[in-house]
Amino acid sequence: MAALSEVQALLGESRFDWSDPAPWIGLERELGVAFPADFREIVDAYGSVSINGQLYLKHPATHLLHDLGSFVRQEIEFWREEDMAEFLPSRAGAGPGELLPVATATTGEMIFLGVPEESSSPWRVLVQEMDSPSWTLYEMTFGEWLLAYLKGRDVTLCSRDRAPDGPSCEPLP
Repeated sequence: MAALSEVQALLGESRFDWSDPAPWIGLERELGVAFPADFREIVDAYGSVSINGQLYLKHPATHLLHDLGSFVRQEIEFWREEDMAEFLPSRAGAGPGELLPVATATTGEMIFLGVPEESSSPWRVLVQEMDSPSWTLYEMTFGEWLLAYLKGRDVTLCSRDRAPDGPSCEPLP
């Protein structure tokens, strides 16, 4: 995919390079949804990682301290609580039309993937800002959104102050 090669051009070669689909298959079976290919490819390449010391991505391999499955389950439960649900335009979850939490930021944002209503519809990215509390929907794939972030474009998260010398990433412990 073009998104991964463009991400690698900005972040450098990936070191995680996961190739076993088993963790994805198990998590997708549990949630009842297949993650978008660009998201899977980027996460498989970089693993559980901190990008620019701000954005946290997690891989579904359960042996990792920071695994995607645990994160998704906790966040869906959190965002379904009565006092939090009002801050999203639709229900948190993995069903059609729901918002699937996939990443977080040290600056208080939560990144969701909008699960398409129809299988032929595109995935979208929604960023919820805890400090406002508002949200912004981006009509782009996760890969497109991540590239915009890495290039310093306004996608709710701002990388310019976090990456003055250019984008970087570090594995999560």
